[in-house]
Amino acid sequence: MGRFFGTDGIRGRAGEPPLDDATVQKIGRAIVRALGAGSPRVLIGRDTRESGPRIEAHLAAGLAAEGAQPESAGVIPTPAIAHLARQRSGGRRKSGYDLGVVISASHNPYEDNGIKVFGGAGRKFSTELEDKTEAIIAELDVPLLGPPTLVHRDLNSAYLGHLFASYKGPSLEGRHFVVDCANGATSFLARRLFEGLEAKVTVVHDAPDGRNINRGCGATVPREVADAVVRHGAEMGMAFDGDGDRCILADENGRVVDGDHVLFLTARHLSAAGQLAGGAVVSTVMSNVGLEVALGRLGIPLVRTAVGDRNVLEEMERRGANLGGEQSGHVIFLDHEPTGDGLLTALKVLEVVGAAGRPLSELAAELPVYPQILRNARVREKLDFESIPEIRAALDDARATLDGRGRLVVRYSGTEPVLRVMAEGPDEAEVTRLVDAIVERVSQRLG
Repeated sequence: MGRFFGTDGIRGRAGEPPLDDATVQKIGRAIVRALGAGSPRVLIGRDTRESGPRIEAHLAAGLAAEGAQPESAGVIPTPAIAHLARQRSGGRRKSGYDLGVVISASHNPYEDNGIKVFGGAGRKFSTELEDKTEAIIAELDVPLLGPPTLVHRDLNSAYLGHLFASYKGPSLEGRHFVVDCANGATSFLARRLFEGLEAKVTVVHDAPDGRNINRGCGATVPREVADAVVRHGAEMGMAFDGDGDRCILADENGRVVDGDHVLFLTARHLSAAGQLAGGAVVSTVMSNVGLEVALGRLGIPLVRTAVGDRNVLEEMERRGANLGGEQSGHVIFLDHEPTGDGLLTALKVLEVVGAAGRPLSELAAELPVYPQILRNARVREKLDFESIPEIRAALDDARATLDGRGRLVVRYSGTEPVLRVMAEGPDEAEVTRLVDAIVERVSQRLG
């Protein structure tokens, strides 16, 4: 991991390095230099955080100082920028944008913010370009500039048009849904989308004030939308995160339906139609073993990667797969876009439900969800735990017990002095005992 770029762009506390004014301007300059594209047109979007406009202004100053032409789409979901930045026609750029940049910290609280960069293909900046950008930032010694006059573009309709065209299901006329916008970037679009498809919509948490993004709502607090579905007598709920690239659903009974369910339902649907490419579904080590079992019964392998949508996308492209994602609700439908899109995910689930003619509760219940126990053990230092006999004995016992019936994942946190121990299996008491035994040994030897 670089000094600035993490697994999902640059992320930090707004106003503090690397998101202070001077560094943000340097980031803007470095992006242009790393791209080496002369005078690129750059489309900037942001979520609803109060720090967004200031970061946008200083990023635009850095971009413009290096000859770029920054334009602002204002508050708009991350996948909208990814989509709009990749439009091409006959070898010429339909939109004319060389880059898309999103100012967002996704599902984090409002005090945080971040910068994600998308190339003209709608894919996040490659690791090579991130490394090049960081090297340039380290060399820059430039004065702080005043912000340029930004051109503002209303591109909401263009993005909505893409979503309308992506929906291939039956009419939604008279169907009642609850939509939780997390007071984020979908707040001004979700109602237009679903009402445009003739559905009845109850929208909650769509009144952003700069500080309430993700606060007690959205995809990270799915019980909120699940309870609202029951309260309003709706047939389904959809909850998005702050920047709109995730979707967690709820069925008519108020049961949460996560990304693993979405992968199972859409994989089965695509496979039955002969449209599941690559012979596999790609997910991460965090997906429930029940997904692996359920897909296996359909003859569909589940390929796992490290956590992060970039890892999922790279594996999908390597295999020629068109479906992948994460339990968190970040799902990639590669036939449509190379990035997760919460609104698109909701539409694809509606297609599945419409084709099946059965409620979401019945369909989701066909995915067996195994009990999952996750514990964290604080450590003094990150030693090779497999080489410590007492810890290795507990690990071997857990692996032997769960062999063919469950799963064990043990890894160090990338940001904290913590060893994460996660196990899944059909018997919750058994899984808990195995995890607790490992954590106890780790605490004794490394704590």
